[in-house]
Amino acid sequence: MKHQALMFLTTLLALSLNGYGQQPPVGGPCEGCEAIHESPVPFDKLASFVKLPDATWAGKKPLGINGIVYKADGKTPAPNVILYVYHTDEAGQYVAKKDATGWERRHGSLRGWMRTNEKGEYKFVTPRPAPYPSRTDPAHIHITVKEPGLTEYYIDEFVFDDDPLLTADHRRKLANRGGSGILKLKDVGNMYKAERPIYLGRNIPNYPAAQ
Repeated sequence: MKHQALMFLTTLLALSLNGYGQQPPVGGPCEGCEAIHESPVPFDKLASFVKLPDATWAGKKPLGINGIVYKADGKTPAPNVILYVYHTDEAGQYVAKKDATGWERRHGSLRGWMRTNEKGEYKFVTPRPAPYPSRTDPAHIHITVKEPGLTEYYIDEFVFDDDPLLTADHRRKLANRGGSGILKLKDVGNMYKAERPIYLGRNIPNYPAAQ
């Protein structure tokens, strides 16, 4: 019996060392990335489109941001990828609801989750965020990615090409994780639209070689 128990423990250890039963950590440190797991809808029930709170066509025009998520080869659409986005309000603040729990208290209530469809497509509509008050950082939208079989990781924030705070120096320092996050907005009448393709694994530390 003791021999069988020892063999069982040895097998479990071997599986663990070979990476079975756990997700490979990729992307390096990522404070707050675990917020992706706070989705109020199960991952497999998420749609590829989400309208974030406060997005409205009354008053200021909202943003419609869409794109295709590609696998690491840069050309194959990637379905069933979870995306989590959050950003400041029009005053540059992360404002949470009074009953907020978890990471919503830090990220604010302007946040949402999507799952890419069979064509790798995603889309969200949201108010345009403002930069932090009294700071030089350009306005931005944070994004976290969760691929099937891998741990979540962050990619470059969505930033705006027409933002005066997005200086040449800031552009040079962008890591282009997941590809460029610079958005060129197009006024289509009732809203602004922009596209961003996302490339899984691009400039992501510790990303598996074959995906």
